[in-house]
Amino acid sequence: MKKSVTNGRDSFDSILPDYGRKKLLTCADSIRELADTFRGTEQDVILEQYKEAEDRRDFLWQKKLSENKSLMAEHLKEMAQIMTGVAEASRRCEPMSERRFRQIAHALKEVGIQIKNLYLIENERGRLEVSVSMRNQKTNTLSTEEIGDLLSVLLNIRLIAAEDNSFFIGTEWNTFYYVEEAAYHVLTGIATAVKETEKISGDNYAFFESGAGNMTAVLSDGMGSGEKACKDSTMVVELMQKFLEAGFQTETAVQMINSSLLSGEENSNMSTLDLCSIDLYSGECRFVKVGSACSYIKRQHLVDRISAGNLPMGIFQKPDMEIVSRSLLDGDYIVMFSDGITDALSQGIGEEMLAEIIGGCNLMNPGEIANNILNFCIHQCKGHIRDDMTVLVIGIWKKGED
Repeated sequence: MKKSVTNGRDSFDSILPDYGRKKLLTCADSIRELADTFRGTEQDVILEQYKEAEDRRDFLWQKKLSENKSLMAEHLKEMAQIMTGVAEASRRCEPMSERRFRQIAHALKEVGIQIKNLYLIENERGRLEVSVSMRNQKTNTLSTEEIGDLLSVLLNIRLIAAEDNSFFIGTEWNTFYYVEEAAYHVLTGIATAVKETEKISGDNYAFFESGAGNMTAVLSDGMGSGEKACKDSTMVVELMQKFLEAGFQTETAVQMINSSLLSGEENSNMSTLDLCSIDLYSGECRFVKVGSACSYIKRQHLVDRISAGNLPMGIFQKPDMEIVSRSLLDGDYIVMFSDGITDALSQGIGEEMLAEIIGGCNLMNPGEIANNILNFCIHQCKGHIRDDMTVLVIGIWKKGED
């Protein structure tokens, strides 16, 4: 089907009204100027402080303050960039042709739904969205998902309701949004074990959606064990989720979290970061690793190892990130784990055999695969769990081909 029909009416590109867009752009420019103010005085301040410092301790403190100003400038610039992106975001949005609109309106009226506007929208990534203003004219309750299924048939597009839609169609006019369904879906599995001398794990993890059709997995291993390690890794996971959901770039989010670890009250606040982001429309995935253990992609019996040789966050002012991209296929699995897994294997057959173990696994359920790997590692260290162990497994399948 055609993606848009003009029917003599102009399409529009802007999401925000002109006034709101200009206001956002003005705010963004002001924030950039503030960031340049921080950055512009940085080097001069360091040199002046070096001349005036009475001792090395005072100079180091002043240098630390200047570095914090530099980080603040970077964060302000990222905020300005996000605001600019929102203001300049565009959609190719055109009304439905009158004839097609009447056909759809008639079909929805049969189930008690009245509509007055329906737009096909092509977003900046070329994916289709639908905006429809409607209300329920009958006493029967209809969910947005049910209407989405009907619209999918009428428009010949596989649609799902946007997350912020109301669950039911009410009697008052409201605008609902539907997005093109992703080509892939995932299942996840987790297996964990706590260090034998501790009651709480220093590993933390999360699975979440950072944007429509994007699934992100984050695993963090706090240095050491127990409550202190748990506190650090929890902060890394929670902040990463919040920053990504707010629209921050991954690299900037890592820098901001690293700054939080460096500014902690304790002398040592270190934690690893292992992140995997999957585009469920294209099957592309992106790994971001900072001091983490290797990850693996399993394709039947073939295994691709994703490794990094950098140090954890909370050590240097600017963390070293290893970024790797891969293309996934139907039936692939991603395996992520904390250092406790490799430590356990080093007491037995050795870490180099892990790829062979993963490739030789014939299980299909991600949870069973995770438990199989964990149990094997516990057996290798003869039940002596000397470090927290966490295994995350993500299986990806093309919809309609499971």
